[in-house]
Formats: sequence, structure tokens, C-alpha cells
Amino acid sequence: MITLLNKLFSRSKNFNSLNLAFAKLRKETEVKKIFQVIEEFSNTSEIRYVGGCVRKVVNNEVIDDIDLAVNLNPNEVSKIFEKNDIKFYETGIDHGTITALINNKKFEITSLRKDVLTDGRHAKIEFLNDWYEDAYRRDFTINSIYADIDGNLFDPFDGKKDLENGEIKFIGDADKRIKEDYLRILRYVRFFLNYSKKKHEPSVTKIIKQNLDGFNKISPERLLDEFKKLVSSHGFAKLTKDIFCSEIIKLIFPQFKNINIFKKLNNFAKENINNLDFVFLISLMIIDGSDNADYFIYKFNLSKKDQKRILFLNNFFSTKINSKIFSVNNLRKILYFNGKQALLDLLYFQVFRSKKIDKKLVNFIELFKDEEIPVLPLKATTLITKYNIPTGKELGVQLKKVENKWINNNFKISDEEIQLIIKN
Repeated sequence: MITLLNKLFSRSKNFNSLNLAFAKLRKETEVKKIFQVIEEFSNTSEIRYVGGCVRKVVNNEVIDDIDLAVNLNPNEVSKIFEKNDIKFYETGIDHGTITALINNKKFEITSLRKDVLTDGRHAKIEFLNDWYEDAYRRDFTINSIYADIDGNLFDPFDGKKDLENGEIKFIGDADKRIKEDYLRILRYVRFFLNYSKKKHEPSVTKIIKQNLDGFNKISPERLLDEFKKLVSSHGFAKLTKDIFCSEIIKLIFPQFKNINIFKKLNNFAKENINNLDFVFLISLMIIDGSDNADYFIYKFNLSKKDQKRILFLNNFFSTKINSKIFSVNNLRKILYFNGKQALLDLLYFQVFRSKKIDKKLVNFIELFKDEEIPVLPLKATTLITKYNIPTGKELGVQLKKVENKWINNNFKISDEEIQLIIKN
């Protein structure tokens, strides 16, 4: 049961600026629907915004996802959604998380809980209806702020104040919080780089260093997923400027041998870094002419698609690059054989590695951004019907000859040239 004290406390802090921000969310049909069906379930059922979305509202950031907390167990939430024809799937049902889907908008709804037993990566949990207890098991004060649909805050650990002051504080005992989930060290780095206006607390950095061995318990997939969140945040640009944070990242990811490349980016690279994806930025850090990239791919079990991108760059830059390769004709060949993503990766990679801006490469990027992959203007069926080439090996040989001529002629070929190739 929600206590009267909790009810009063949750509505005791009314901030007009926040109310205005949450009012925009309240107007969204999908948001209203979620809150409505939960609160209509019973006299005591309640749902609140929590975590990242509240933090971003308080900090005047763009909200990219909405996390919600509810004082009902997952089974009750599922029944509510079924009754109201709301699509949902059980993303983390063991930990009380259900994802609702309304008009292609996702909402993660997690039941209030406490950690009964933890081992540094997994937790045995118990569902409850106590908002304070749920807040206490979270990592940082800035992530333990809840808000109702009107923007009234429930902030038991003064997370709003810490966010405004730029202080990253663990809830309760830092050592205990970290030992519950060692990934919180990496989360500390992310939140510190994004929000801190203060120096690192020596007592906190000491505790973090003492717990670094705990990363052996964390799966590579979880590590990389958390690092991906750092890379996609504005705080990533500060990483190499913060000695402690960069040291932690290097210890967790020793394969990031070129991380200092972000210290000396040219102006074009600095301006475009936020437009480039995680795989590309990873490539910059791990490609060093050795087998480092291969080992990284193996350890972190990257998808075949991501492997292909990294290995293309790795293979290309493992050889000595002749500047003559960067011509329109040669680049168009790369586009044809390897695709647009590979070509743009190559161009951006070279620009990012250069101390000075190479205007020629920048112009190539602009040129090929909108260029389509060339298509051979001749089909096998045309060779058969028009030129009487029989199916089989000969057909393949003739088609290959035409393709080679077309490629070497800057992807142009006339009917006369095709006839000459076939006659010979």
C-alpha cells in the first residue's frame, strides 16, 4: 500500500518550469492512455515517470525514451494491458519490466522492487509498493527522481539539487552500490562526463579502483552496450579531457588503443563526430595495424554486419595507403564493390586520422553522400536474346568481360563496345 506520507511527499514539490515541460508530455495521447489505464485499475494503483526521462526534463534535455515505474506487479500490469488492447512484450519480466507499444511509441514500465540478493551482475528481486524503497535500490541520486503526470516530483535523495549543482552521488554507500552491479562504474563515467560540474570525490575514485576486478563478472555485451550509451552522449567529447574517466575506460577496454585520437581531431572531425555512429567510432579506437581489431570483434561478439564494416577499414589501413587511391574513379569502384557505407567509412576514417583538414576528402564525402551504387546496364538475358550467347559458363565469362570494361571505363559502356567484347 502507498502510505499517506508518500502521497503527500510526492506532491509537495511543485516546480512551475517542470510542470510546463511535463504538460507537453501529458498532451500526448499515448502517455495519457498509459497513465489512465494504470490509475483506473484500483484506488491505490499509481504510475510515475522515472529515471532518465525525469532527469532530462529537469536538465532541459530532449527526451528520447520514457521509463515508468508502477506500484503493481508485472502480472497485474499485463492484465491491464490485455484488457485495454495495449500491445506489450516482456522485455525483462524477471526484473519486473514490461514494454508497452502504442502507435509505435515504446514505454518501459517497471514494477517497484528491491534487490534481495546481488552478485555484482544479477539480482534476486522482490516486488513491493514502496516508492522510497524502490528509489533506494537505484544507483545515483539523479536517477532516483520520480514524477507524476502533472510533473510533481518525488525526490527522496535530492537528485534534482545534485543535478542542478552538477554532482554525481551514489545513493547510500558507494561501495555497496557498485558491488550490487559493477556496471555502475561505467555508468558513473557516463553520468560524470555528461552532468558533473565538480571534480571527482577522492573517496569515490578510490572505491571505484578497488572494484575494477568486478568487471570480470560482467558480460562483454553489457559492457559494450553501456559504452555505446556514453559514445552517443554529448559527454563523450570530454572523455579524453578527464584523466580519471579515460583511465577507467582504458582499463575496462584495453583494445581502445587509439582513444587519444579524440584529443587531436581537426575541426571538420569535431563538427561531424556526433553524426557518426558507434561502429565507426569504435573502428577509430581499435584499428592500429595489428590484430587488435580482430580480437575486439571476437571478444565482444559483434554482429556480422558490424564485423564487415570494421574489417573492411582494418584491411584497408593495414596496407600502405597511396594518396592516388582517393580519386573519383577509384572511389566509385569502392562504392560499387563494397557499398556506400564502406566508402563513407573509408573517407571519414581518413579525414579523422588527418591532423589537417583535407578539403579534397571532404568534397568527396559530400559528393558520394547522395550518389547511388552503379548498376551494370546489361543483363544476362540481354546477352542471350540479343547476342545469342548460350547459358552456362560462356555466358558468365562474357558478362564478366562486359562488367570489367564498364568498370574500367568509369561505369560507362556503349552498345558498340559490348559488341566488340563479344566478338573477341
